[in-house]
Amino acid sequence: MKNDEKYGKILAIDDNEDVLLSLRLLLKQHYALVHCETKPEAIPTLLRNERYDVILLDMNFTKDVSSGEEGFHWLGRILELDPSAVVVMITAYGDMDTAIRAIKQGATDFVLKPWENEKLLATISSAMNLSGTKREVETLKSQKTALRSALSAMADKNAPAHDFIGQSEVMQTINTLLDKVAKTDATVLILGENGTGKEVAARELHRRSARSGEVFISVDMGAISETLFESELFGHTKGAFTDAKEDRAGRFEIASGGTLFLDEIGNLSLPLQAKLLTVLQNRTVTRVGSNKHVPIDIRLVCATNMPLYEMVEKKQFRQDLLYRMNTVEINLPPLRKRSEDIPLLAEHFLRQYCAKYRKPVKSLSQSALKKLTSYPWRGNVRELQHTLERAVIMSDDEKVLQPSSIALSAVEANNDNVSNLAIENFNLEDLEKLAVRKALSKHSGNVSHAAEELGLTRAALYRRMEKYGL
Repeated sequence: MKNDEKYGKILAIDDNEDVLLSLRLLLKQHYALVHCETKPEAIPTLLRNERYDVILLDMNFTKDVSSGEEGFHWLGRILELDPSAVVVMITAYGDMDTAIRAIKQGATDFVLKPWENEKLLATISSAMNLSGTKREVETLKSQKTALRSALSAMADKNAPAHDFIGQSEVMQTINTLLDKVAKTDATVLILGENGTGKEVAARELHRRSARSGEVFISVDMGAISETLFESELFGHTKGAFTDAKEDRAGRFEIASGGTLFLDEIGNLSLPLQAKLLTVLQNRTVTRVGSNKHVPIDIRLVCATNMPLYEMVEKKQFRQDLLYRMNTVEINLPPLRKRSEDIPLLAEHFLRQYCAKYRKPVKSLSQSALKKLTSYPWRGNVRELQHTLERAVIMSDDEKVLQPSSIALSAVEANNDNVSNLAIENFNLEDLEKLAVRKALSKHSGNVSHAAEELGLTRAALYRRMEKYGL
């Protein structure tokens, strides 16, 4: 095997230094790391700090020359610390009963001293393959658990559709950008208001990439508490904290090979930003309770509705982390700035929810479409989606939905109608009425906030609302 093909980590434990020297000279030609240790008492520390593919364990140490009991003790200790460990037992006092007992107690194979180099290498090669298979199974189990959890969460929150819909000029430009970026592994930062479809864009980027056959893992950073951040993202070992009843891979490990989407990235505190930056720089994670560095291979996509550049200026967000995340930046426009896409989106959601709720296929009348396209959609595509879902649920057997079937926010609708009127004169009452409506709309009907913006007391604002029928 050529040096540039070396891989795998081996731990050899034997109290005979000549045996360890022979093993080191033989194995370092073929494997990336060969660590030799004369004292088995060092095993717990070694396994906490490193993950070995194969462990070569002597059966007999100085306390016990020939029975093998000491070797069986340390075999049990190794498997207690790492149940997936691949252990090959080595002894000069072997017989068939001892070999059978070793296999029954969890050893992978059994080698007699003195060994033949070719046979020893063949045994270790088989053990190495088994180790790789065990690691793959462990990763797949973690992925299955995480995917089941993710699918359940998506079902609960009415997950975004996978279709990236839009024929407006700005969306065509974004589509072209997605095509270009998808062919690379560049880190992407998606910016946009709530409801503009940041996760949909991230999923579309994954779908068009070379990683599309691997997992897409989405993490809402705003929903993870400071105390659970490291455990959720980097994983933990059994016993690392009170509720850690088993080893668990974090989202970074689970997403390895695929795409990791970190939503609401702007909500991270500065200490957590520092931990995330370290992982992105080193491309390794360390589980809570362990010192082992686990390599990761992910495509990272981040998103936020927060003003990251302003936050950098205010020292609320790390500039080095921002640079690490935004190799490519995608800005999603609010729906009100691409109103020509509303009919296309509305028809899509109608078909989706008619099928979901087993309703007759419906369409929108021209007057209903006009009502939708003239509405400001402060909640963007998500608000449109929920509006059409509600319309389908509340409709009967009619095939064409009329404006009366579309329930919109009265404050927003009135505000939009007024704001579209040309001001032909500067009548103070008309201007005051418009200002009150706009302030209430901006603050979602919160009288205290609207009054503060208008420079009025709550009582004064209530009087004006009563005066203008608001």
